[in-house]
Amino acid sequence: MSEPGSFAIETTGLVKVFGTTRAVDGVDLRIRAGGVYGVLGPNGAGKTTTIRMLATLLRPDGGTARVLGHDVVREADMVRERVSLTGQFASLDEDFTGKENLVLLGMLYGYARRDANARADELLAAFGLEDAADRQVKHYSGGMRRRLDIAASIVVTPDLIFLDEPTTGLDPRSRNQVWDIVRALVADGTTVLLTTQYLDEADQLADRLAIIDHGRVIAEGTPGELKASVGSGALHVRLRDPEQRMEAERALADALNIPIALDSDPAALSARVNDAELVAHALSSLSQSGIEVTNFALGQPSLDEVFLALTGHPAEEETTQEEPVA
Repeated sequence: MSEPGSFAIETTGLVKVFGTTRAVDGVDLRIRAGGVYGVLGPNGAGKTTTIRMLATLLRPDGGTARVLGHDVVREADMVRERVSLTGQFASLDEDFTGKENLVLLGMLYGYARRDANARADELLAAFGLEDAADRQVKHYSGGMRRRLDIAASIVVTPDLIFLDEPTTGLDPRSRNQVWDIVRALVADGTTVLLTTQYLDEADQLADRLAIIDHGRVIAEGTPGELKASVGSGALHVRLRDPEQRMEAERALADALNIPIALDSDPAALSARVNDAELVAHALSSLSQSGIEVTNFALGQPSLDEVFLALTGHPAEEETTQEEPVA
């Protein structure tokens, strides 16, 4: 394992080009060993391409990258010995059972068959898959496949694991199970680099975050630091009558002297507030205008609001394809 406080990943000016598209356009990262580091951005932002370069699956077109102290180009084999990658899609044999997949991988890593069986049983128990051990993977649910895929990535415990959007397409229960697995990996000493386009996932898991958009890091810090960077607080207001929303928007804008956002809920509005003392005045203005508020809250901005403020679009927004489809 890496020494606590040392850097698991260091990149300088990392670039990857596909045709005329700069999928990664000068990414600088310094990620300390231990914990979860999140890379946040929409589809096509450059997250997966960055991970593929760090995992030695793609050769950079510019810049440098060191993983666990090793250059990803000159010392690729040494990097591969110490890292693991779980991509967006399960890399399992559908016709094998869950246990057969894990035993096969264990033997490929050099375990004797008896030891490979023991390691497979240990992982199946740890990931809550004992009852499905002898079932073909093609009959697993999406959440079960994802858990088995992560288990396959740690047959030999890596110093660093890349989790590339591990919960895409999963139901809430399965997502929570994957989150618990990530926390357990970190508790055992593995550093996790997590890419995601889910703001709540980044907030739940990451100690630090880099926000990537159009191939560049546009912000970096702890979730709290990033939230503080776009304002001291966020006001959320819900009206009894959605028909009054436009009138409420004008009243709040006049009282706060800032833009008001119309939320997806037709009865809801929100605003980034730099002066919390103005909130009482704003709510009083709504009351004086005959606009009834059923609920309001003042707190830190969410990561959704941070991302929107920094990029001008939501994190889940589709953008261009990062890599050409084979």
